[in-house]
Amino acid sequence: MSPLSKSNHAASHTTPTPLSRRRFVQGALAGAAVASCSLTSNQVFAAPTQQSPANLTGQHFDINIDTMPVNLTGHSAIATAVNRSVPGPTLRWTEGDTVTIAVTNHLAKSTSIHWHGIRLPEQMDGVPGLSFRGIAPGQTFHYRIPVVQHGTYWYHSHSRFQEQTGLGGALIIAPQGKDPIDSDREHVLFLSDWTDEDPETLYSNLKQDSSYYNYHRLSASNFITSARQKGILQTLSQRAAWARMDMSPTDIADVTGATYTYLINGNAPVANWTALFTPGEKVRLRIINGSSMTFFDVRIPGLKMSVVQADGNDVEPISVDEFRIAPAETYDVIVQPHNDSAYTIFAQSEDRFGYARGTLAPRMGMSAPVPTIDPPPQRTMMDMGMGSMTGMGSMADMHMAHSKATGNADDQSMSGMDMGDRTTAAAHAIPDAVQTSPTTSVRSQDMDGMLMGNDSGITPFPQPGPNTMPLMIASESAPHLRPSNPVHMHLGPQVDNIPMQVTQRLNDPGVGLSDNGRRVLTYADLRARFRGVDPRPPSREIELHLSGNMERYIWGFNGQKFSAAEPIELKLGERVRFILINDTMMEHPIHLHGMWSELENGHGDLRPYKHTIIVKPAERVSYLVSADTPGRWAYHCHLLYHMEAGMFRTVVVA
Repeated sequence: MSPLSKSNHAASHTTPTPLSRRRFVQGALAGAAVASCSLTSNQVFAAPTQQSPANLTGQHFDINIDTMPVNLTGHSAIATAVNRSVPGPTLRWTEGDTVTIAVTNHLAKSTSIHWHGIRLPEQMDGVPGLSFRGIAPGQTFHYRIPVVQHGTYWYHSHSRFQEQTGLGGALIIAPQGKDPIDSDREHVLFLSDWTDEDPETLYSNLKQDSSYYNYHRLSASNFITSARQKGILQTLSQRAAWARMDMSPTDIADVTGATYTYLINGNAPVANWTALFTPGEKVRLRIINGSSMTFFDVRIPGLKMSVVQADGNDVEPISVDEFRIAPAETYDVIVQPHNDSAYTIFAQSEDRFGYARGTLAPRMGMSAPVPTIDPPPQRTMMDMGMGSMTGMGSMADMHMAHSKATGNADDQSMSGMDMGDRTTAAAHAIPDAVQTSPTTSVRSQDMDGMLMGNDSGITPFPQPGPNTMPLMIASESAPHLRPSNPVHMHLGPQVDNIPMQVTQRLNDPGVGLSDNGRRVLTYADLRARFRGVDPRPPSREIELHLSGNMERYIWGFNGQKFSAAEPIELKLGERVRFILINDTMMEHPIHLHGMWSELENGHGDLRPYKHTIIVKPAERVSYLVSADTPGRWAYHCHLLYHMEAGMFRTVVVA
């Protein structure tokens, strides 16, 4: 993963041609202008033109990756495009097909495409240094993928910061039979965050000052507001404690609208990207967060949304007004507008620094009022691992559990995720058979078209659906669970915070969303529509702490960055429980490649299958994984700069 510099950014294997239509649109706003939701502070240099990615269908796809000039903010910049499009074209596959994709690299540096959430052979996963060498300049790589699932997914580069510069797009897979989700039409909404800055400069700014892009600081005005709500003494004591820790309750996002413009399908808010409907229709919106660093809170004022799919897997419909979507997550919702009027699709950033905006309307050219952006949220005692405690005493206790931890470890020797110079890992042969647990054996068969799979890894478990049934357990006794040895975290150069208390917060919608007067989706609401195939309890647990040093902008698992960590080893066919404990003050969307993550959220056998899971500050989350596909798989935070700063592990299934 070679660094992305401005000189390389502008270079290309082929000379880019000018765009036929330039997009001069307004970007996200900064400071108080954003708080008041003004749309007049930036100059609009020309009338915006709505853009939508093309749809490509079939079983073979030709993909060309190249640089391309764009103007998304009133200033010229260079993007990394797929088939001359940012975002790239929407690829449409069909379950049961085998698709081939020829990806040709016209850049001056290596590139890659990872198929996010797709069950596939290790060699097709698209992670340089793990599953293949990457695609060298001027070369073509041929992906061959048997399509064994359906739903809403996406693709993106796994090479340094190319995802930030535009290399990503939607991936929609139609089911082989009748779709269990009933709708009259559908639209794909690809959310993203764009910056005119070179991502290397942005990353350098964060390394030098992690609050570089945070303009929502504590001020005299919000002191007065807090004093009215909590009392002046409590407000003074809490502010003093935050100051002693050199921390701020307004540290919500590392990268904000100070540099980001928030887009829907490549369109900034002023472009008013529009999706059409006929009154009375059931409209399916496939919403993908393809951003690098931004959590979005999505709502459509005046319309209820029925959430019907999460991360490509069907869930029991749940009616909500709003939901939070992390980078790399996908949600499908059904809306049914009956009036002949327009509705605003409003996706505000978690820190309330800006928003993406589109319109759902019966005719082009219509618009609806844009909601006032919500007040900037602040971290709470719960986020700091202090439960509901307040006041000077608890803040002082919290100070004892926090350190600036400015050790002398060599940042450069352990930083980054650059694996471009490594040789490709040796291929892992699929064994003819793998011994199962002595207390549990499973048999696989087809019964009247029912799909089952097995626990040996020879046949990966199918996606839950109307034609799947649980494996039949031959043994009466479950395997003995081997709990994970607790990880003892210590303050130091890699870790500047250890919460005193962690809790399960799956019924908490997240900072800034509680008690806002709207019905907001939580992870506790997600109930799978179909049971998973593997009913076995886990045989062991793997506990990992999400750790970091915010001041030095270092991130990792268990206090180690990727460059210092050993792989996590799983036995092919085993069933394990992953336990994640977030020791940091930020949310982390954690993504395991190659396998499903079955979120343990209280719904038993109907726990939802996901590929990306948000872990809130001071939260403990657990999920089950069936190690049914051999290979070397990436496991990381999907906040791009967190991953590059070390929050990455390799999971080896053999």
